[in-house]
Amino acid sequence: MRDSYSIRFFDAQFLQQVAQREFVLNSFEQLAVRHLRGDVLDLGCGLGNLTLEAARGGHRVVALDASPTAIARIREVAREEALDIDAREADLSASVLPGEYDTVVCIGLLMFFRRTDALALLEQLKSAVRPGGCAVVNVLTEGTTFFSMFDPRGYYLFEPDELQRKFTGWELVAARRDDFPAPEGTRKVFSTVVARRRP
Repeated sequence: MRDSYSIRFFDAQFLQQVAQREFVLNSFEQLAVRHLRGDVLDLGCGLGNLTLEAARGGHRVVALDASPTAIARIREVAREEALDIDAREADLSASVLPGEYDTVVCIGLLMFFRRTDALALLEQLKSAVRPGGCAVVNVLTEGTTFFSMFDPRGYYLFEPDELQRKFTGWELVAARRDDFPAPEGTRKVFSTVVARRRP
C-alpha cells in the first residue's frame, strides 16, 4: 500500500483537516470509545482523533498509519500534552502487528487492500487481541458506490455480513450496518463489529 493512490488521497485530506482544525470523532470512533480498555492498538489511526481520546482517558496507545501527516499531528499533540502514545508511520500492507492489546480498533482501513491482504490483516488484528479483550472493526461493504478514494489496482468491499462471520466464536457485543450518502449521488455502506475474545 506504500505510495498508493489511497495514501495520497487521505494525506491530502488530512492536510486540509489540520489546516481547518477539524478533529471531531466520527460516529464509529464514538462507538469505539465506549469499549476501550487497557492497552490500545489503533490500526489505521488517521489523524488520531480516537488515539488522542483514548490516551487522554488514561490508555497506553500504539497508533499506526501510512500517512506522514497523520503521524506528525499525533506526535505533536502527544508531546504537547505528555500523552502515552507510540505513533508510527507504517506500511500496513506489509507490517506484522506489534504486541498484544486489550483493545484493537480498526476503523475504515481493511477495504483499502486486495481481498487476500485484507483478510490476512484482519486475522492478524484478531490475534493481537488478548483473551478477554475487545476488537472494534469497521469496513465498507458491497453496496458502496463511492470509489474516489480507492486505488483501482486493489481494494475489497466486504460482503454485508462477512465481517460479523469472521468473529464466529467471539462474544458479539455490537454489530451494525450504516448507509450514508456520498458525493455525486453515491453511497457508502459500512459494517461495524464490536467483539470480545473469549478468555
